[in-house]
Amino acid sequence: MSSLVSPDEDNPLGKPDVPDNVQDAIRTLIQWSGDDPEREGLIDTPKRVARAWLEYCQGYHEDPAIHLSRIFEEVGGYNEIVLLKDIPFQSHCEHHMAPIIGKAAIAYLPNDHVVGISKLARVLHGFARRLQIQERLTAEVAECIWSSLKPQAVAVVIEAEHACMTARGVRTPGVGMVTSRMMGTFLDDQRSRKEVLSLMGY
Repeated sequence: MSSLVSPDEDNPLGKPDVPDNVQDAIRTLIQWSGDDPEREGLIDTPKRVARAWLEYCQGYHEDPAIHLSRIFEEVGGYNEIVLLKDIPFQSHCEHHMAPIIGKAAIAYLPNDHVVGISKLARVLHGFARRLQIQERLTAEVAECIWSSLKPQAVAVVIEAEHACMTARGVRTPGVGMVTSRMMGTFLDDQRSRKEVLSLMGY
């Protein structure tokens, strides 16, 4: 296996050189789309596109649950909602490989321990950096927090625009899709559900 190379603007992860068959596939797509992959502006495009997709799909090479492995039990008796909202993310739809760009709100009701708040965002990004549908992304984030932290409740709400709808097909920009997943008390108790959604701004 090739060793890592020095990171740069077009290779921020320092990944090995892109295999020829991957570059050939991208050249074929460029040519099939109607352009000349050998012209000056496109000569290095296959390698750049391949390295970009390694970044876009970085989540396949990590287990998002690992970010929730370190917990803090000294919470001073705190047992109310923990919420991180307006977390920006980017993913790609598995149907057209087009961008999904949006934001998420993640909340949980702890039992006797909490996790660093940045870890909630890391869990989101770990699942988002894969080919996705928004519904599954929402469920995966919620299930990961539920199984790892074992809280009393989990709520995940994701709002995003899908380029497969805004830039092609029906071509309707400005349309947002909202998905949610509630677990535990947020699912079973209407008052708790209403409270967390209000804190999230919904």
